[in-house]
Amino acid sequence: MNIYRAIREEVLVPIHPAGWPFIALFAVISLAITYLWEPFLPIGVALTLWCVYFFRNPPRIVPQSEGWIIAPADGRVLSIDEAEPEPEMGLKEGKWRRVAIFMNVFDVHVNRAPIAGQITHKHYTPGKYVNASLDKASTDNERLALTVDAEGPVKTQIAFVQIAGLVARRILCHSQIGDRLSVGQVYGLIRFGSRVDIWMPAETNVLVLPGQKCVAGETVIADLANRQQEPSGGLER
Repeated sequence: MNIYRAIREEVLVPIHPAGWPFIALFAVISLAITYLWEPFLPIGVALTLWCVYFFRNPPRIVPQSEGWIIAPADGRVLSIDEAEPEPEMGLKEGKWRRVAIFMNVFDVHVNRAPIAGQITHKHYTPGKYVNASLDKASTDNERLALTVDAEGPVKTQIAFVQIAGLVARRILCHSQIGDRLSVGQVYGLIRFGSRVDIWMPAETNVLVLPGQKCVAGETVIADLANRQQEPSGGLER
């Protein structure tokens, strides 16, 4: 990918509507400080441009295959483990497979539905703001869980949880119980550093590894049908 294509695909892209108030705030504060202290101008411009960059919402090409679970967030895979889900998710008791994806402040923070289905549970939990890369963030931090009845060849439930991070202070979710999500559909975002956990049946064939970089709406992270081959085109963009 050349630099011009990278700029076109990652910088010159739409901005999520939730970002405009923050962009305006950054700009106004920068102008006010610059009025009082002119040398602040380049710093203020840089901070405002970073805010624009943070709220970018680039288009994504969503893989189409029944049973694939697609990354709901840009970021790095923190862990792939088995754990007991919190009761708030409405999942049956027992071990479930959990894939955790960590977003730093330079990743796209718009979240996308990992699979098509109808939302059956939605639960917001207030909490702390510890580093989202720590395992205890999944139970201690502010979070919002959605659970869907997955469409396709495997009839099961999938839960995905938006978790606020160290500097994140607001989780946004546009979807409600009863809504149908299509795979790759934008359903919310988390402001300024965070994490998303995806819960799936324990026997699910996971196709990513810890440390791997994921692209929301594009990277195939698991296959509910447990087909052994990798999706054509690989796992990452």
